[in-house]
Amino acid sequence: MIEKRDFYINGQWVAPSKAHDFEVIDPSTEEACAVISLGDQADTDAAVAAAKTALPGWMATPVEDRIAMVEKLIEVYNSRSEDMAQAMSVEMGAPIDMARSQQVGAGSYHLQNFIRAAKAYKFDAPLGDHAPNDRIIHEAVGVAALITPWNWPMNQVTLKVGAAAIAGCTMVLKPSEQSPLNAMVFAEMMDEAGFPAGVFNLVNGDGVGVGSQLTAHPDVDMVSFTGSTRAGIAISKSAAETLKKVHLELGGKGANVIFDDADDKAVKRGVLHMMNNTGQSCNAPSRMLVQKGIYDQAVATAAEVADKVTVGPASQEGRHIGPVVNELQWNKIQDLIQKGIDEGAKLVAGGTGRPDGLNKGFYVKPTVFADVNNQMVVAREEIFGPVLSIIPFETEEEAIEIANDTPYGLTNYVQTQDGARANRMARALRSGMVEMNGKSRSAGAPFGGMKQSGNGREGGSWGIEDFLEVKAVGGWATE
Repeated sequence: MIEKRDFYINGQWVAPSKAHDFEVIDPSTEEACAVISLGDQADTDAAVAAAKTALPGWMATPVEDRIAMVEKLIEVYNSRSEDMAQAMSVEMGAPIDMARSQQVGAGSYHLQNFIRAAKAYKFDAPLGDHAPNDRIIHEAVGVAALITPWNWPMNQVTLKVGAAAIAGCTMVLKPSEQSPLNAMVFAEMMDEAGFPAGVFNLVNGDGVGVGSQLTAHPDVDMVSFTGSTRAGIAISKSAAETLKKVHLELGGKGANVIFDDADDKAVKRGVLHMMNNTGQSCNAPSRMLVQKGIYDQAVATAAEVADKVTVGPASQEGRHIGPVVNELQWNKIQDLIQKGIDEGAKLVAGGTGRPDGLNKGFYVKPTVFADVNNQMVVAREEIFGPVLSIIPFETEEEAIEIANDTPYGLTNYVQTQDGARANRMARALRSGMVEMNGKSRSAGAPFGGMKQSGNGREGGSWGIEDFLEVKAVGGWATE
């Protein structure tokens, strides 16, 4: 049993103010793998106070030096990649090979992109040739509360910490209590990289406790949150009392629009993308919209591909999907699969219950529904598991109408060989991101959504900007 009860506050590992043990459950076995502490108001206050004290010095540190610190962090991060992979695999169920490549790799990828963006960013520049005595200064928002989820832990931690550090913000990180071990390894990395005391602090806790304390804290200037839309709404209400800056990266119900001229691998690619990380991705292509000319073949292909997706323990090497994160999620997914059956969707792969041979662990069968309409619960709710809904359409206009008929607006996908149509779709789809024909967004592209998928952007220069205020200065003395 791993015991990690301390918090990282003001450059030191310190004991919690009150004993409040919390067991971290390995979803592959349903057994406790670690014990952490959940923080109290006194722990939150200490972490915020440390960040507030460190803020003036960190803001005054030249941006070149802040960038150099993040470069050092990448060196440390890469040297401890196996520790990070093992932590994420055991606590949230990512298969170990996937944890090593995708989960760990996301962190170093984002940090590197921030460095490149920061070196080209104008933190301090004249307004323009017409106003030589006007200066535009981009400076840190201040103390930032960073609240991260369990599904892509290092992806989200690095997107927030890397941007905040370069912007000159000091921070308090509250990782998900479901997957805290990776964040504690990351805190050790921040310490080894040499960040000044108080710049980065970590307090474990749940949303009702430390999460709510941070969002309401008068000395916190900004909240950057990734998680459910329900929690994002609650955070917005709480933060409004002190008019904090709020960045939200929330849920999604992405449409993958497959036209009848799509390439031969479009359906297979869409199914495998949906099943990646056991369907626990906010940008998962969970609604597959298929043009009627290829609909029957697409359904058959999707069922065949899903049936070949294997499920197994996170500790097992190889290409398979692991369990979902916990019993609560497992029960929710089972209820939604049953709801799809009850509503009359055609189950063509998977279904309720655990896969054959797996009697313990939060394993879900890779599931595909066909003949879904967009008013069914499985088409409207974010399931956050390996469940795909296939919806038929006839025309481009109908596809746009169905795709946009959702409260979410994170990522949509388009598959067509008609370049003009692809570009029309990209403009018409109401989402923060659109990916076409299997091409993902490039390094440094912004990640974020519209509508109930949140606000703000993460990654590259846009991610740094979210942690900056804009100061306009008139009467700047020129040499």
